[in-house]
This record gives sequence, C-alpha cells and structure tokens, in this order.
Amino acid sequence: MKPSLNKCPVCGDDLHVTRYHCDTCDTSIEGRFENSAFPALTAEQIEFIKSFVRCEGKINRMEQEGNWGSYPTIRNRLLEVIRAMGYEPGKDEAPEISDEKRRSILEDLDKGRISTEDAMRVLRGEEEL
Repeated sequence: MKPSLNKCPVCGDDLHVTRYHCDTCDTSIEGRFENSAFPALTAEQIEFIKSFVRCEGKINRMEQEGNWGSYPTIRNRLLEVIRAMGYEPGKDEAPEISDEKRRSILEDLDKGRISTEDAMRVLRGEEEL
C-alpha cells in the first residue's frame, strides 16, 4: 500500500481525505477527514507531539509551558503516545548485565576463550555463556 499524499502533485495545494474503505466487509465511509501522519493517535495526543517537538523533546520545557502537567504526567503521556503508535518502551533495550558478568565476558574475550561475535551476543542478551 502506498503512503497517503498530503499535497496535490499538480498544484501543490493541500489534499483532503474524502473516502475510507474496508476491504474485509466492503464498507465505505465518505466525508471530509483530516489527513494525519499519525492516524492511531487522538487529537490530544497529536497536540502533545507537536508540543514535544516544539520543545525539542525537553520535558522540563513542556512542564514550564504549563499545558501538560508535571514531569511524571508528561512522561506518562509520552509513554501512552509511544504505545498508541505500536511500540513498547524499553523493549529494544539491552538487558542489564552486572559489572562482574561484563568483566568476565571481557576477560574471556581477552584470553581468546570466546570470539568477538559471541561476546557481543552475550552482552546484547541474545545468548548465555
């Protein structure tokens, strides 16, 4: 499926979505809809994202604006937006490895007991030694 267009390729003016169609049940909905880059987000979440970008991602600046609440409230709203976009915060982060285990892995690597690739996989949490 091709991404939606926001500008007319002929004159450059804004385009408007006027029809949605469901291939599963063959339902069509016609009207005049806002063209959104984030269709899964509510209007309030989109305003939050605009503010977040305007404040360059600095939560303390958003807090100073006074529109979004305290630091913990803003942080929670950000996590809600991230989830609404289909992501799970922290899911892609490497697992916590103790300093002792990290030293042991690096020592094994230094002594030639494991390869660089094996050490990297263990440090990323992809496998155990």
